[in-house]
Amino acid sequence: MHGFTPRYPHRELPLAPRYAALGRPYQVEVPATPLPEPRLVHFNAPLALELGLDVGETQNPELLAILAGNAPWPGYAATASVYAGHQFGTWVPQLGDGRALLIAEIQTPAGQRRELQLKGAGPTPYSRGMDGRAVLRSSIREYLCSEAMHALGVPTTRCLSLVASPAPVQRETLETAAVVCRVAPSFARFGQFEFFRHQGGKTALAPLADHVIAEHYPHLIDQPDRHAAWLGEVVERTARLMAQWQSLGFCHGVMNTDNFSVLGLTLDYGPYGFMDRFRQYHVCNHSDAEGRYAYYAQPQIGQWNCSRLLRACLPLLADDESQALEIATGIFERYAPVYAAAMERRWADKLGLREIRAGDLALVNDFLAILQRGKSDFTRGFRHLAKVRAADDDPAHGAREELLDIAAFDAWTVAYRARLRAEQNTDDAARAFAMNRVNPKYVLRNHLAQAAIAQAEAGDDGEVAKLLDLLARPYDEQPELEAYAEPPSEALSPIEVSCSS
Repeated sequence: MHGFTPRYPHRELPLAPRYAALGRPYQVEVPATPLPEPRLVHFNAPLALELGLDVGETQNPELLAILAGNAPWPGYAATASVYAGHQFGTWVPQLGDGRALLIAEIQTPAGQRRELQLKGAGPTPYSRGMDGRAVLRSSIREYLCSEAMHALGVPTTRCLSLVASPAPVQRETLETAAVVCRVAPSFARFGQFEFFRHQGGKTALAPLADHVIAEHYPHLIDQPDRHAAWLGEVVERTARLMAQWQSLGFCHGVMNTDNFSVLGLTLDYGPYGFMDRFRQYHVCNHSDAEGRYAYYAQPQIGQWNCSRLLRACLPLLADDESQALEIATGIFERYAPVYAAAMERRWADKLGLREIRAGDLALVNDFLAILQRGKSDFTRGFRHLAKVRAADDDPAHGAREELLDIAAFDAWTVAYRARLRAEQNTDDAARAFAMNRVNPKYVLRNHLAQAAIAQAEAGDDGEVAKLLDLLARPYDEQPELEAYAEPPSEALSPIEVSCSS
């Protein structure tokens, strides 16, 4: 090793170690466990350019060593953070970064602060007896989905690199190891505040909250009620995030409080899934036997998680508990109207409606009912609505063929067309263009991810790269890749995903 230094094209990449400055008890220094025989499966060059990294160094073995956890980021000591959480509704007093290490805090050329975290880099004090590793299967799924969600416009953590190794890892079967380098403005989560409420109260909560405010909500620094204002913004961001998930048919399989970001980011891609056939009770995680995190329940779970954060932060709101509860209740009550407004706007956009009017929600629900009764595809069903024209004599070719319950759809289009014509200056072509910018053509379906995983496990990383290129433009037609927009064939067995990774 010759001392690799991450750089902008012409100068050293500056560190911004402000979370590390908090020190104990918020994190502990933990060196990564070396990964044998690492190979670079994928390097996210567009993200690297945003970070200010020199993409010309992609083949540098010293960079690979850093991304594999075999060498430290120059000038930074890796750390793991402690947190608690409600897991499937049950309080767990101590969790933590059991296989994730914060390896760097940097400042990008645009002046933004970003944290880099290795997932799968070995055990930490919070591993609870586990090996601290991630497997290639789940690492590919996280890499693909975080970048797919980013391209869809959903706030999310992202992935810079994916490194594989032949090192064996025992899960339900024997698999091989991998390390993902995740990127986010912050990995701070609800569970950290839950932990420190029970481990020091206000004395421990305030430095963490003030760090988050200073770094990520700087407009609130000088407000006398900055903690209440910050929590209000977290609640509203969470509500809007849930609306985005719902409008895309995305299901997060482990919506525990330790997996919720105080920045309103989609965090921790374990078991997840974009629905194929629409089912309001769809559960994407077969470990979720009671369906706690089913599609229909996600908005309510988001709100419940916010209530846990607010309860944890009561000492920051007022010294008197009854007064703090009153403030927290007021903040909690902001969730429902923000979610409702965001959801109404998203459904309207998906139907091509510029205005929101009484009866629109019933129109949406009626269409969802048609999808559900006919076991029709959620993504394709909405995408092809752009082909419906406002004229009464239009047969809706290209849309009705997507639905099994054609008679119900034909009846529904009568009301839909009337609603389209109720808007002034309606233009079919302009509306179709706008609808195709909010209803994706391509999403990361489970069978697509599984095909990429199978090829990568056999040593061929080409499908991972191909999917990343496809999903970077989810709203574009890309006719040469039309097959990737198809739902899984009936011959394919349903793919089950679980918490095992």
